[in-house]
Amino acid sequence: MPFRSPLPARRPLGALRAAAATALSALAFAAAPAHAADLVVSAAASLTNAFKTLSESYERAHPDTKVLLNFGASDVLMQQIIKGAPADVFASADQTAMDKAEAEHVVQPASRRDFAANQVVMIVPADSKLKLESLQDLARPEVKRVAFGNPASVPVGRYTKGALEAAGLWDAVSAKGVLAQNVRQSLDYVARGEVEAGFVFATDAAVMPDKVKVAVRVPSRTPVTYPIAVTTQSRQATQAAAFVNYVLSPEGQAILAKYGFHKP
Repeated sequence: MPFRSPLPARRPLGALRAAAATALSALAFAAAPAHAADLVVSAAASLTNAFKTLSESYERAHPDTKVLLNFGASDVLMQQIIKGAPADVFASADQTAMDKAEAEHVVQPASRRDFAANQVVMIVPADSKLKLESLQDLARPEVKRVAFGNPASVPVGRYTKGALEAAGLWDAVSAKGVLAQNVRQSLDYVARGEVEAGFVFATDAAVMPDKVKVAVRVPSRTPVTYPIAVTTQSRQATQAAAFVNYVLSPEGQAILAKYGFHKP
């Protein structure tokens, strides 16, 4: 009788299922796009439109990197980073928030650079019938509500308070104040006609030209400059530094200029 090799032992059903699951996982992993780095960029609310475009441009030039954007008031973002929220890059709308971040040792001082400049403006609803042409006009009785960022946590609010104090108007205007949690909220209050006037950055006013109009370009006692830095907690400091360099590059600066920002 010819010799027959024994049949292979049957594998338990559970083992077969496990092997199949492993194979499917491997296929799924192979099919999924792989990113060498996922960069979390925490940026001031006024940078929303510009940084969305800038990050898309950066990803095209660096296809192995995905940029995850987190927008908000600069002080709020800074506090998030201090409390351990993930972030590789911090971009602030003023030096004060970045100074605090540096004092708390959550950004790398050597990586800190100014990358943009802006201007504070007083805006009114596009259909406003009030002729508000100066900061002094805010003291008029027909002006009931004025929106501006909370000076305790929002850079545009600090700039606004400084300008109104210099004009001797802070007490009169703050009594009518509607505090916003970030500059875009102040913009929304004016755009919806919920206030007679508000303070935002010039780049924010440009986002809604059909709903708001600039009434006054506000002089600032300190330059409105934006600093950016790599955080100390970043696990991919090299890629984070590359993003910062891109923001400062001619390509990055051209995108910022498109949205109304100036060189610092």
